Amino acid sequence: MKKLGLIGYPLGHSFSKKYYLGKFEKENIQHIDYELYPIERIAEFPSIFMNKDFYGVNVTIPYKIEVMDYLNELSEEAKAIQAVNCIRITHLADGSTYLKGYNTDAYGFEASLKPLLKEHDKKALILGNGGAAKAVMYALDQLSIAYKLVSRTKQADNYTYDELDASILAEHTVIVNCSPVGTFPNITESPALPYEYINDKHLFYDLIYNPEETSFLKKGKEKGARIKNGYEMLLLQAEKNWEIWNS
Repeated sequence: MKKLGLIGYPLGHSFSKKYYLGKFEKENIQHIDYELYPIERIAEFPSIFMNKDFYGVNVTIPYKIEVMDYLNELSEEAKAIQAVNCIRITHLADGSTYLKGYNTDAYGFEASLKPLLKEHDKKALILGNGGAAKAVMYALDQLSIAYKLVSRTKQADNYTYDELDASILAEHTVIVNCSPVGTFPNITESPALPYEYINDKHLFYDLIYNPEETSFLKKGKEKGARIKNGYEMLLLQAEKNWEIWNS
């Protein structure tokens, strides 16, 4: 039985496990299993990948950066983003393993955003500066969309929420929420934007997919903005993982 899985800690509800097991059943893919591996320390990772049945893993919080110490190679986008969410494991004839890391979050975001873009979408605001924002920044670079980060504290070359005004929002028509604000169960919360300056020129993208329509997206929709949640990004990312593992 070939093995795939997800490492992280803690691991509760997993989109990945549900998705892949459903895929295996629907497409009659046999002799492959996908399981969750909640490891308390990244040092436990070798006990997983040394198993010769393993040929791929997904990586989630808090190990997307730490796991890179165990890899032999990084793909171009993983090198640029400095975070990995997908690893292909090759077991060599001499008994060693070769691990290559990828970042399919960037692919999923770019592929799901691109069809929504209009000619005037030249600049973006990225809400939050955590790990998810790095993949978004890489994807926006690929699309030649300039961006600014927005966070609660002032750092070099970013905006704080308090600094956002009508002129900044008129210039930056793509707004991407990479923060956890608005995630279930805190579904009434939304990033502290001056929503009165939003109009039908704007595109609101929320990486959150639970709830399906966050308070952030609802407020954008009320002002006529195009809206998109992160569910398709997850689907595209999952299929890209599958392609990598089986290439």
